[in-house]
Amino acid sequence: MDNIEIFIKEVVGKYGKDSARLMDILAEVQNEFKYIPCDAVSLIAKELKLSKVDVEQTLSFYHFFSEKPVGKYAVYLNNSAVACMMGHEEIANAFEKETGIKFGEVLKDGLVGLFDTACIGMNDQEPAAIINGIVFTKLNPQKVKELVNGFKAGKTIQELVKEYGDGANTEIKTEVKNNIRKKGPVLFSEYTSGNALKKLAGLTPEQVISEIKNSNLRGRGGAGFPTGLKWEFCSKNKGEKYVICNADEGEPGTFKDRVLLTELPYMIFEGMAIGGYAIGAKQGILYLRGEYFYMKSYLEKVLSEMRKKNFLGNNIAGKQGFSFDIRIQLGAGAYVCGEESALIESAEGKRGEPRNRPPFPVENGYKNQPTIVNNVETLCSTVRIIEKGADWYKKIGTEKSSGTKVLSISGDCKFPGVYEIEWGMSIKEMLEMCGAENVQAVQVAGPSGICIPPKMFDRKIANEDLCTGGSMIVIGKNRNLLKDVVHNFMEFFIDESCGSCVPCRALTPVLKNKLENIIDGKGVKQDIDDMLKLAKTMKDLNRCGLGQTAANPVITTIENFREKYEALVKEPKVDGVYEFDMKAAVKESCEAAKREVKIH
Repeated sequence: MDNIEIFIKEVVGKYGKDSARLMDILAEVQNEFKYIPCDAVSLIAKELKLSKVDVEQTLSFYHFFSEKPVGKYAVYLNNSAVACMMGHEEIANAFEKETGIKFGEVLKDGLVGLFDTACIGMNDQEPAAIINGIVFTKLNPQKVKELVNGFKAGKTIQELVKEYGDGANTEIKTEVKNNIRKKGPVLFSEYTSGNALKKLAGLTPEQVISEIKNSNLRGRGGAGFPTGLKWEFCSKNKGEKYVICNADEGEPGTFKDRVLLTELPYMIFEGMAIGGYAIGAKQGILYLRGEYFYMKSYLEKVLSEMRKKNFLGNNIAGKQGFSFDIRIQLGAGAYVCGEESALIESAEGKRGEPRNRPPFPVENGYKNQPTIVNNVETLCSTVRIIEKGADWYKKIGTEKSSGTKVLSISGDCKFPGVYEIEWGMSIKEMLEMCGAENVQAVQVAGPSGICIPPKMFDRKIANEDLCTGGSMIVIGKNRNLLKDVVHNFMEFFIDESCGSCVPCRALTPVLKNKLENIIDGKGVKQDIDDMLKLAKTMKDLNRCGLGQTAANPVITTIENFREKYEALVKEPKVDGVYEFDMKAAVKESCEAAKREVKIH
């Protein structure tokens, strides 16, 4: 108890006894003890002047916080759809064979713990796992055996990366590869850090916002809201303003922000500073998903270098009165935190539950102050716009979609990786570019997006046609679309629901159960239409994007691949009469949830 008490006091003191830094405090305790002891919860609550319940509700919400020991070596193996395509089952079996335990268990001596986890942003190099915060990619049974032998020998994670990795990134100390397949004319063109910041000396905040508005830049996170308009709204509100960079790319199949964070961190931070100047903010927060913990020290180093160059701090780039700095806020595994209001709640040390809107973050955001939340790629684009001008930017892309889009392409293709394309490329052209053949479908914008068949491959990647945050999953004809993909996506949405909205909490399992009945040959035709009705309820009654789009894997595959469903169902036995009982379905779902669904 004494050692824990001393440690807790040091950690809480490190963060100024600020309850808004609860996520950071819990992360350090988790890292130190490999779990968060009950005594630690009480001590943290006491030091922060919070109730114990306040700490427990945050602790219980996030995937990477645990109230039970996770093992000296905690293995989190990605079980996303693409990971399963690339051999997840074989790797899971190998870990279980070498350790002698099942997933969800920890060795009795506390040496190793095995856990499943959702997409970790490595779909271009699967199967992949996070071990003590460090990512290991391209796993195979032999590599698993070597890793487990390393655990038993007491080797450090960095020793394991060096010995069993396939070429570690020396700057970030991991074996993750960036796999940049195509460099476009905006983000991956020649760039000198600070040039855009220096241009601010001759621009007023209003002129900066005007330039961003004139560029027609729209958010690159998937929603596509006009960036300049968001900045303008925020600038007109009174209060201590904040800039938040959303680096919580949890959409399965997305990994382009991971690459931008390691290839272009100076550009990201420069974009945040430009946003700060435009709205009158002095503080920025990079919200970094917990899965990207391994790059945190590198990003801190970049921030330090930018301060030395006077690109952050006081009177930036010689502009009197322009003061702005950035801190990194680490997440802890929660897909819903990609939604901007849930992200803000998390950055404040709370459960990542979406807020009711209005008010919007530009009015009432971080610490109830006006806040802009922009995606990594969006902020990079603002740097090039200020540097080269809105007119230059508008010449790239389409009339309604200016600039470029960075795609994360994975699945059944020869060249998975990151591609910076001009808006307007067709799906057919994209498939040729990444070396995809015998394609059954493409999942555009991840599970929350749309699954399209070959007859739609002429459609364009653009805000006016197929809008995407970047995830593009290629599904070959050898895959069972419903079983291998749709079912996986539905399990993902169930696990990632925050549980606040009843339709999201209760109806998503109902949809999954009906899907399973159809896959198992136990469904009837009416089930298909019932699923569409349930999906409409989800879209109408859930308050955040996760709940509103959680039925999309079912909706879009019924709409575009209905024949696959109809081939598996049978007619009702009693005179073709079938009536869907919503109340009974919800009751069944709630009972199932008590047994098997983890509600954060």
